Amino acid sequence: MMINANTLDEETVWRQLVARDRNAEFFYGVSTTGVFCRPGCGSRPPLRENTRFFGTPADARAAGFRACKRCKPEETVRPSAVAQMCAYLERQIDKPVRLATLGKLIGMSPFTAQRVFKQAMGATPSQYQRAIRANALRNQLRDGETNVTTAIYDAGYGSSSRAYEKTPLGMTPGRFLAGGRGEKIGFATAESSDAGPLGWIIVGSTERGVCWLALADSPEAAEASLREEFPAAEIASDPTLQKAVATVLERIAGGGGKQAQNLPLDLRGTAFQLRVWQALQEIPAGETKTYSQLAAEMGMPNSTRAVARACATNRVSVLVPCHRVVGVSGSLTGYRWGVERKRQLLKAEGARR
Repeated sequence: MMINANTLDEETVWRQLVARDRNAEFFYGVSTTGVFCRPGCGSRPPLRENTRFFGTPADARAAGFRACKRCKPEETVRPSAVAQMCAYLERQIDKPVRLATLGKLIGMSPFTAQRVFKQAMGATPSQYQRAIRANALRNQLRDGETNVTTAIYDAGYGSSSRAYEKTPLGMTPGRFLAGGRGEKIGFATAESSDAGPLGWIIVGSTERGVCWLALADSPEAAEASLREEFPAAEIASDPTLQKAVATVLERIAGGGGKQAQNLPLDLRGTAFQLRVWQALQEIPAGETKTYSQLAAEMGMPNSTRAVARACATNRVSVLVPCHRVVGVSGSLTGYRWGVERKRQLLKAEGARR
């Protein structure tokens, strides 16, 4: 997102320029060359007195500067570019991919390729590859038709040590093969008496944060949903989580305005799923988006179905508001915890139906 030039603090952006911060959202022009660049450009650093700052390429153009041929500050990303990189990374799952290779694939510099990939996917290309391998390993182990060592190599890991290093499983592969045995999850429930047909709320949490937030018809059904989702975990009632439940109920009663930011989340999934779940949290209360709109905003307009699947696998209702995504016609479509509950949540938030 570009920013207004009037909001730029020159001391701050100068420090970002000196640090070559590739994530900084401004452009700079050099009066002695007449060229404007991104802050992460690899060109020779300018002198402070020769530097001007701009919020958009159009602002720099209006001031008489021309675009740098090295960092290409006006370069826009084709919607298919990220999809191309994803497909390539998935084909090369068993080997590291250099940024230069990705840049050549889509006709961009290596650093630009990484920047646009991370903006769209919420992860670097290497992190995306690790998540794909971890997901493949997860599926292999869940099927239960192979041993740990075979699953590790079939998932694309070059060695067993690589699977244990920085694995996103949240536990060692052996423990995951055992169905997550040893994982400790506490829970608390409460009735949502002021929220119409929402019924009972259950919050399940690991030591890292909320991993399960579901809606059910009874406290028994709520607890059963948690145990079904995590069948081999060590699950026990935790009265200290009543405060978290109260926070969720307060958010619902307030129409979604309170974001419950003090509740840490333990969201586990692929890089793509995590990116979708993050995008869901950015939809303001009282607003809805279609699955296709969400996919387009993520830079992947052809991934509508994948976005819908990621929404359907969300384990944390309300706090990760998948109820704010609707069909292209505005219809409520499916909802993991029931369409009527989805309708009630949107009504409480004042969303137009």
